Amino acid sequence: MARYDNILEIEPNRNGEGLRIGIVMCRFNTDVCEGLLAACTAELLRLGVASQDILIATIPGALEAPLTLKTMAQSGKFDGLVALGAVIRGETYHFEVVSNESAAGISDVGLETDVPIANAILTTENDDQALVRMQEKGTDAAQVVVEMINLLKRLSR
Repeated sequence: MARYDNILEIEPNRNGEGLRIGIVMCRFNTDVCEGLLAACTAELLRLGVASQDILIATIPGALEAPLTLKTMAQSGKFDGLVALGAVIRGETYHFEVVSNESAAGISDVGLETDVPIANAILTTENDDQALVRMQEKGTDAAQVVVEMINLLKRLSR
């Protein structure tokens, strides 16, 4: 439904049929990451992405995500990528380093490669916050990556 007369508006398209999706999942904070993965893959399938068009690569932690995503993006095998993980605050400054560097690296990969990346690496104060958010963020990541793939395809026509 158009909101403005005589102005074209591109509506969100979450049809995942025929899309190839790569998922990078951190193994650090495994319970949360597995929850993110379960929610993400279930939503991708619901959106029409075929199971054989999804590849899951596991990595040690969030700092390894940018390089892995860049390698996957440059392979030409994926229409979009998803980063899943959980960085939970500890007692040292390491939380900020991991959170900031992984997020910046993931953004850089998307901008450098023109492959959309849904970043669902949670950054929380504690385990409880991460467990509460994993279902919603995993689902959101699937929706975001499919919508962004379709939007970028439409804009490049």
